[in-house]
Amino acid sequence: MEKVMTEKQSAKGWEPKIIAIVCNWCTYAGADLAGISRIQYPPNVRIVRVPCTGRINPFYILKALQEGADGVLVSGCHPGECHYITGNLTARRKFAALKRFLSYIGLEGDRTLFTWVSASEGDRFAQVVRGVTDAVRALGPAQKLVKRI
Repeated sequence: MEKVMTEKQSAKGWEPKIIAIVCNWCTYAGADLAGISRIQYPPNVRIVRVPCTGRINPFYILKALQEGADGVLVSGCHPGECHYITGNLTARRKFAALKRFLSYIGLEGDRTLFTWVSASEGDRFAQVVRGVTDAVRALGPAQKLVKRI
């Protein structure tokens, strides 16, 4: 039997689960700076560090959504600052195609986000996480793609 949360239950006890797949060189360092600087951001984000966002297989994002993540954030180096020259530009192309596919199958666009955060932008990282969390919270729990047991 499928459980459906009412708006009241959603507002009271539900918090979104968000997976952040981040670049080791820039965004992860920005997240670290946010932590060192004691900048507050929602704790519902789980960070997965990868060498470069250009190496992310789009199926990892689909798998995260399928396994119960309510949202996925992908964040890397700013254009022109990638440690692997063009990895972040490759990631941007892959993510644009993935967003079109997710839209085609009916998944809300705010469940996934691609952004740039450098190592010196701890404030920006916290701001991005707050924005993603608020957007996903407004959508409610993920219903599409989630495996039902």
